[in-house]
Amino acid sequence: MANQYGSNLHLTIYGGSHDPEIGMRLSGFPKGFSLDREVLLRFMARRAPNGGAFSTPRKEPDTPEFLTGLSDNRTNGDEIHAIIRNTNAHSKDYSFIYDTPRPGHADYAALCKYGKEVDLRGGGHFSGRLTAPLCIAGGMALQYLAAKGIHVGAHIEAIHGIRDRRFDAVGVDAETLENLKKSPFPVLDEQAGAAMQQAITAARADRNSVGGIVECAVTGLPVGLGEHMFAGVEGRFSALLFSIPAVKGVEFGEGFGASELFGSENNDAYRTDGRTVTTATNHCGGILGGMTNGMPLIFRVAFKPTPSISKEQDTVSLLRMENTTMSVPGRHDPTVVVRAVPVVEAAAALAVLDLLLDENSHQ
Repeated sequence: MANQYGSNLHLTIYGGSHDPEIGMRLSGFPKGFSLDREVLLRFMARRAPNGGAFSTPRKEPDTPEFLTGLSDNRTNGDEIHAIIRNTNAHSKDYSFIYDTPRPGHADYAALCKYGKEVDLRGGGHFSGRLTAPLCIAGGMALQYLAAKGIHVGAHIEAIHGIRDRRFDAVGVDAETLENLKKSPFPVLDEQAGAAMQQAITAARADRNSVGGIVECAVTGLPVGLGEHMFAGVEGRFSALLFSIPAVKGVEFGEGFGASELFGSENNDAYRTDGRTVTTATNHCGGILGGMTNGMPLIFRVAFKPTPSISKEQDTVSLLRMENTTMSVPGRHDPTVVVRAVPVVEAAAALAVLDLLLDENSHQ
């Protein structure tokens, strides 16, 4: 199973949910960068399962161990190899999956493709657990970008149809993005956040789950990152965003909403103060022709409800080839959206850094 991303960076993620360890290998990261481990640990903690009201009861410290690539916390130009040890996996008996595939999971497709030897414990290689090593690489990229004045931040835009207000697509600033990272439930409207939390709690009580949307912004980008067609910003972002388990949709700027507008409404009028060029609106999300235009880069990511629920569902017995029912045992998130916020930030940071390292980016 190959899991690699990047044109200039080369990121590989490996391991399974219940393996002794999961990890990442990253080459191409700029040499000589000083990593702040405490900042990285705080970032990792935002994604880590902590047993809270909106998380799986599984608790993992998710402390990264760097095996290569750092010397006295400075990148030395070698491949960066980091691991996270799984310390709280309850493998027990997952044999039922091989007979009764879980609705909403990769079980059936994986069994057909890889055979009965495929590891499906806790989701195996297909688990959201693999976003932890993604956050190691992304956390490093976030620090590197911040040192260059580029800031990435996200919030919960919606949970089960309950919506937060969106970013100011023209005026979102670094302070807003950084403040969101300090909140255990990052929203812009606290009342909307309270309603979202009630919806998550109700779904958990009903042995169910809910999905939602994460909105992310990147500020401080130069003009002209990316290329047209196959090397465009949207494509390079989307390739990484769609690798996050449970992601079912990505839109930039006005996204699908642009299809309902006139051209005169959707076009972003240019303005200048005599020194710089900006746009009055930002329906394009900071991207035109596959290239950044200097405005904030805005995108949203849709997450499906957590497929593992204890509510009874229909499935089949593959051994008997007959219809049956099941409920999924184990420890699961009532929504993945809360813990997905830093994962989206990590993916965005890696995509931006990969773009910055293009030979024609003038960086």
